[in-house]
Amino acid sequence: MPGTIAPPHAATGGHPLRRSRDQPAGGAHPRDPKALVEIGGRPILWHVLELYASQDFERFVLCTGYLGEQIEAFAAVGAPVGTRVEYVDTGPDTPTGGRLARVADRVGDGTFCLTSADGPADLHLGALLRFHSSHRAPATITVVCPELPFGVTELDGGGRVVGSREKPRSEQWVKGGFPGLEPAVLERLSDGFWGWMDAYKGAVVLNDAWAGGSPPRLRRAR
Repeated sequence: MPGTIAPPHAATGGHPLRRSRDQPAGGAHPRDPKALVEIGGRPILWHVLELYASQDFERFVLCTGYLGEQIEAFAAVGAPVGTRVEYVDTGPDTPTGGRLARVADRVGDGTFCLTSADGPADLHLGALLRFHSSHRAPATITVVCPELPFGVTELDGGGRVVGSREKPRSEQWVKGGFPGLEPAVLERLSDGFWGWMDAYKGAVVLNDAWAGGSPPRLRRAR
């Protein structure tokens, strides 16, 4: 790793950390985990691992869950050459913080990186970690101005169209993932329960929680 930063020893990811039962991207079989959807003939997971492996990362901990056995089967034979991949089943619907909390014992006591397995980037990890080290905060995240999926129409005060831009870049920064983290972050994590139901998937999650032992605030009727 360039500079004086000690090489981070684990990139945690593998299964998309915040998604477990979403429909895969176009063309994929519904039973394929999104991490194995192919881009250019290789699973998106391979591209993410390769981003780190090409910049001197060697050890990876994959937080698997829904259909995790398929991800493990791929990584056992298809991970980039020279990498060492470990697997931890962190549950089918565990959110990001809970997944990370469940692999805290594998992260160790040095700087480490975290990512989801559904988004590659043209990112200089050495520069990211040098910046992370320079400000001495426990966490650094990457932010981006993504291209909007819609055309943008500009109106004057009277509601008249005065301009139009086709799919411009957002003027706001959004989280792009790829954080650099210190072990102090692990002390702030909770592996507790939080539920929501803004879509059908939420009902599935809550029913699974109910069947799995009634978490706090979700009690069985008497």
